[in-house]
Amino acid sequence: MWIEENNQLKRNFLFKDFKTAFAFMTKVAAIAEEMNHHPVWTNEYNKVDISLATHSTGNIVTDKDRKLALAIDKAFEEIAK
Repeated sequence: MWIEENNQLKRNFLFKDFKTAFAFMTKVAAIAEEMNHHPVWTNEYNKVDISLATHSTGNIVTDKDRKLALAIDKAFEEIAK
């Protein structure tokens, strides 16, 4: 689940291994580029942490972030099968 904290949407994703985590990041990168809205993220082995905020509006959560979060959730469901 996404948590809204400090003007950001945040979520942690866990995968079975690094390869699956990287496949997820690749899929999210394509989605973010298409939406022209890019996450802040970190990756350590099978864990991907993502934060979303709209920089052009003063780093607050907007509908743009919520739409990207939904798309990321869908990508996670597809990858994590």
